Amino acid sequence: MIIGSHVSMSAPDYLLQALREANSYQANACMIYTGAPQNTRRTAVEKLKVEEAIAYGNEHELPIEHVIVHAPYIINLANTLKPETYELAVDFLRQELVRVSQIGAGVLVLHPGSHVQAGEEAGLAQIVKGLDEAMEGMDSSIHIALETMAGKGSELGYRFEQLAYLITHAKYGNQLGVCMDTCHMHDAGYDVHAFDELLTQFDQIIGLDRLYCVHVNDSKNGQGARKDRHANIGFGEIGFETLNRIVHHPALASVVKILETPYVDGHAPYGQEIAMLKEGRFDADLLEKIREER
Repeated sequence: MIIGSHVSMSAPDYLLQALREANSYQANACMIYTGAPQNTRRTAVEKLKVEEAIAYGNEHELPIEHVIVHAPYIINLANTLKPETYELAVDFLRQELVRVSQIGAGVLVLHPGSHVQAGEEAGLAQIVKGLDEAMEGMDSSIHIALETMAGKGSELGYRFEQLAYLITHAKYGNQLGVCMDTCHMHDAGYDVHAFDELLTQFDQIIGLDRLYCVHVNDSKNGQGARKDRHANIGFGEIGFETLNRIVHHPALASVVKILETPYVDGHAPYGQEIAMLKEGRFDADLLEKIREER
């Protein structure tokens, strides 16, 4: 199983620190932001201790290929109403793709965008335009994983058909794939409990070869709520049995799985949640144990 979690990347050791944190959770994968997701300030890649991180990862069965990068939230390629917002999104996405290449990772997870009341058709067309502009001349080894979204507000990508549209219409569609988010799909109305059927549907519409990673999250809301509120593994509406079946699914054996579950009283739950999934046994007292350990 290839599994890890979101980890922080901060000074002074940056990427090296991120991989150390992932290793402390007994993970063999992780996900990072190359800088704060709410702004455009970025530390030069030369200062991120990439070579040291790669060496550390190789020593601890945490290869750079298992490091997923998440694009910042401020990128909105779907905006047709504010040219300056769209232009910022394109320029910053291009910069992030370059940073992914320089780090040595291969996948950038991207929220497709929100049409901000311009309509889904206009928003999808604008995303295609933005992807084409941002990926022009980009290294063909770099891939974007469009994330399945919950459908809150005017965000796009909450239906497989929308993601398929982006992939098939984009100029560099061969470098586009999907990041499934279990909470988002559940909140968007998909039945993740019937995961085999869901995978069949995904394969028919998009293709399993396009599935680059999976965000493994429980949900605080009922199916179809379109709210996007993550819960800890087994403590939400999806439940441990379903999430455990997903991470162990043979069709996903080579796919990176990433936990983005909430901190418990300010403490990361990832080591305990990963252990629980590896063992395949739910611990109803897990959150209380995390609180007591601190």
